[in-house]
Amino acid sequence: MIALSWSRLASLSITTLLAVALSGCAPFGDQAGSAEPNTPPDGLPGAGGAVTTGSERVSLLQKVGTDGPLRTLNVAPDGRWECIDCAGDGVTSTGTLSDEHRERLQQLLVDPALAKETDEARGYRTACIGALTSSLLTVAGLISSQDCPGEVRPPVAEEILLLLTQNTPAELTLS
Repeated sequence: MIALSWSRLASLSITTLLAVALSGCAPFGDQAGSAEPNTPPDGLPGAGGAVTTGSERVSLLQKVGTDGPLRTLNVAPDGRWECIDCAGDGVTSTGTLSDEHRERLQQLLVDPALAKETDEARGYRTACIGALTSSLLTVAGLISSQDCPGEVRPPVAEEILLLLTQNTPAELTLS
């Protein structure tokens, strides 16, 4: 019973931290003053066919155990990224995804299967103590996974996580 309560507390605190950290944060420009409202992309299936636009942001938040520092990667629709303590070394770095990686990321972020991979849809609960927990904050919702033996990551979210960790200082597993 204590482990279940601690798991829920850890999950709640990560979710709360994510919401607070990202609710007013626009690291790549002021979205509130933007002339274009934040609307769903025209390229969503059912809205005219194939994916033709790329206007989705994604954030990767990682934490080791319950006491580790929060590692944050924010990626803008144009592929610019900012990585705050992503390797657990206290360094903030910036960069830009290649056009190919940016386009692939945008395709993955509007994949309808992503909605079925959210924590809510899967009823996801963290299971490992002291593991690296990775949470993707997408337009579909929060998608979490842990670097635990035997844990299977949802396929679209895993591809996003791999793309981000292979092209930025963010890490897929604990070093």
